[in-house]
Amino acid sequence: MHEKNRKEGAIGETLAQKYLKKQGYKIIECNYANSIGEIDIVAKQKDCYVFVEVKARSTYAYGRPCEAVTPFKQNKIRAVAQVYIKQHRLFNFPCRFDVIEILGEEINHIENAF
Repeated sequence: MHEKNRKEGAIGETLAQKYLKKQGYKIIECNYANSIGEIDIVAKQKDCYVFVEVKARSTYAYGRPCEAVTPFKQNKIRAVAQVYIKQHRLFNFPCRFDVIEILGEEINHIENAF
């Protein structure tokens, strides 16, 4: 990953966290990682755990940011979330997968994205 992309991603994740907090979400963990992969944000909305993938871009040159969350990436996030759920014994809680796409200052929150 290029340094510019890494910086853009970190800024995007910070903006996404601020946005989620404003919407009443509780941020549980950021950049949760295990041997399978990483989840950008684990948040909680009421009793629902929300696994959030953040995609930030500065232009539409490569399409919408959410288009980068391919079926392969979705499956990987699901697998990482399964480990998280087991580790934290969250079997009795609902969960969902959201995508937050950021293009410049614009934030688009896609609930139940996959």
